[in-house]
Amino acid sequence: MAVRDIVTVGHPVLRERARDLTAEELASPEIQRLIDDLIDTMRAAGGAGLAANQVGEAVRVAVIEVQDNPRYPYKPPIPLTVIVNPTFEPVGDETVAINEGCLSVPGLRGTLERHVTVRVRWLDRDGVAHEELRRGLTAGTFQHEIDHLDGVLFLDHVTDPTTFTTWEQFERFHRDAFVQRITAFTERVGS
Repeated sequence: MAVRDIVTVGHPVLRERARDLTAEELASPEIQRLIDDLIDTMRAAGGAGLAANQVGEAVRVAVIEVQDNPRYPYKPPIPLTVIVNPTFEPVGDETVAINEGCLSVPGLRGTLERHVTVRVRWLDRDGVAHEELRRGLTAGTFQHEIDHLDGVLFLDHVTDPTTFTTWEQFERFHRDAFVQRITAFTERVGS
């Protein structure tokens, strides 16, 4: 296990659709090591998730975890989840404006619309199939990581460029209003 370098916006691998893994590949020591490295790298960087192409590997694997993360104290907890070959589909038309950042876009945040409820399908690291409904900010986290695996960055979804802000200025001027709005939303959707 190792902490890997995270590639940043402009690196071509971030714009590639990652390829699906076969059952044999998933079981291989190389992919299992990649999964461990993703977990270590995500935790070391303080992220809520990390996709394989963010460490230069164009395969459909990502990890998600939110447990007492000081960067995201407003996010509901998500136990460590390894998603392999994931897909999502919206359930209903409701969306919510979420202010997002990304480890591959250091220092920048922006506001975008995410589906409130999504049906997510994936394999875990052992090849066991999962299908779950995810709601609210948790749904947003899954959408963000699956977007990565499709070669899409949160930047692509921001329709109002005036919402772009550095992390520092978000913390200083915008965080309290966002947290108040999103906390009320989260309580409403019960995510």
